[in-house]
Amino acid sequence: MVLTSAASDVVVIGAGITGAAAALELAERGAKVTLVDGFGPASMASGWTLAGVRQSGRHPAELPLALQAVALWPGLSEKLGQETGYRQKGNLRLARTDAEVATIRALVADQSAAGLPITFLPDLQSVREIAPPLSDQVLAASFCASDGHADPDLTVKAYVKKAERLGVETCFGEKVTRLESSGHRVEAVVTSDRKIACGAVVLATGILANELLEPLGSSIPLRRPVVTVLRSAVCEPMLEPVLGVANADMAARQERCGRMRVTSGARFGDWTLTTRQGWPAIRPDMNAVQDTIAKVSAVLPAFGALTLESFWAGALDLTPDALPVIDKAPGMDNLTIAAGFSGHGFGIGPVTGPMAAQIALGITPDLDAEAFRFDRFENTDQAEASLTLHG
Repeated sequence: MVLTSAASDVVVIGAGITGAAAALELAERGAKVTLVDGFGPASMASGWTLAGVRQSGRHPAELPLALQAVALWPGLSEKLGQETGYRQKGNLRLARTDAEVATIRALVADQSAAGLPITFLPDLQSVREIAPPLSDQVLAASFCASDGHADPDLTVKAYVKKAERLGVETCFGEKVTRLESSGHRVEAVVTSDRKIACGAVVLATGILANELLEPLGSSIPLRRPVVTVLRSAVCEPMLEPVLGVANADMAARQERCGRMRVTSGARFGDWTLTTRQGWPAIRPDMNAVQDTIAKVSAVLPAFGALTLESFWAGALDLTPDALPVIDKAPGMDNLTIAAGFSGHGFGIGPVTGPMAAQIALGITPDLDAEAFRFDRFENTDQAEASLTLHG
């Protein structure tokens, strides 16, 4: 017997930062909202991430979103009534070869022309003035002082708690199994426990989005590479900004608690999503762990001497152009998709969640969403974009 719950104006599926921020926006606009997740807040991409909050290195279509998000982050803890762990300590994108120096120089020129305050640091000495522990493999870097990072778990949980205070019903450990539709509308969200009648749906389930879209006749063209993430035991302060590199094969930051959190580049191949202590998990192989340690230690030698506390892999919902889909699903009048963030959706979550909520309510978003339309994938010959990670 399937129980039927009271109807919600909007059901939000997925309690990462995008879904949680969408639920809050909907509640603030007076909607009756149900937020459903098969596990819990920040259980997948938003918890797996390095949690950078950056504007630097963004695609031109994403840069306006990142600029607005960075304007919001300093006041987010106060707005949500709980700590987010946000620190605005900058982002260094390192060059380790002459070719990478040229890449970084071009990035700084392009983003300066777009209005982003970003600086080219032409030599190791100027880079070490910002991050003294870096090795002599670093030749140059870009530095964006207004970038930063946050605590992903604290941030998402703060969104959820604020949403709950405004009346959002949260249902965790409840997997959505299908969307029940009639004509061009979703009429109910069916979970492992019940059926929830709804006026609209926001789908923010990242790598799992197509599981619910395909039965409705559509899907996002996603590749799903994994990124290895390592976390050290608490250590002495060594790094204030987030570190990235020109080809995105590693990134690093030091958490407020003192632990180092670092990531590899994306790896393509088979992987298995399992559960560990009731939470989703992807386990990297030893080669991936060793390679990540080597790449990080090459530019930050002190990292190799730290104690490894935990490690995991996070899967990316990578679209062909590495931009998200924030749009109505094809042929569905009341199903809004917010997925395909390609490994850099955390930092812009305070903006993209509300954008998805506004679309779900039939409101023109505050920022231009044209670049994030679903139908851009009709051109199947477009080249695959390169990756930009850590936020």
